[in-house]
Amino acid sequence: MTTSRALFLAAFTLASASPALAQGSGHDPARVAVTIIPAGGTFFTESKDATAPSFGNYNLGGAVLFNINRYVGVEGEVTGALGVSQSLAFNGVTADQTTPHILNYSGNVVVSAPNASGVVPYVTGGIGGLSLFEKQELGITGTESFLSGNVGGGVAWSAGRWGIRADYRFIAVRSKDDAPAFFGRDNRYGHRVYAGLVLNAGH
Repeated sequence: MTTSRALFLAAFTLASASPALAQGSGHDPARVAVTIIPAGGTFFTESKDATAPSFGNYNLGGAVLFNINRYVGVEGEVTGALGVSQSLAFNGVTADQTTPHILNYSGNVVVSAPNASGVVPYVTGGIGGLSLFEKQELGITGTESFLSGNVGGGVAWSAGRWGIRADYRFIAVRSKDDAPAFFGRDNRYGHRVYAGLVLNAGH
């Protein structure tokens, strides 16, 4: 799946979901919701030609959601995927290595289905960027930035001012010809999951 196809899938999913979600009923959501992400994981699959390995990083960060109305909102998100030590098969050698730190930043459309129970399922998708930080041991000699897209969904639960949220995203990262061999010469795909604490502000 190419990045453009992933972005098309995101748009199609959101467009398809909107009419169905509009049929639901529930209390109006908070105008602004801030999510603090203390725990999660980002997992990238190996490259198409299998020369660049699969790997996983620890995820944390935050997001701010502005609800335009009961069903549709826009969200800005910044997350960090911290490198962790793991077994990597790279350049013909399998060894324990610490993966590079990664910064993700994106703008997303969120379509929600609020209800009286306070449980809010949602679908989301958007575009942004991914920055891969220097890791000399893996041939990454400086910060590399890539165009990225994401599509996914989750569920949030709120009781007044506070709430919790669980989120999944499929991530597509567009390749660059001059990218390091470890990451980015082929389009890369990944999966991100997290649990977050939500602070609701205003109605």
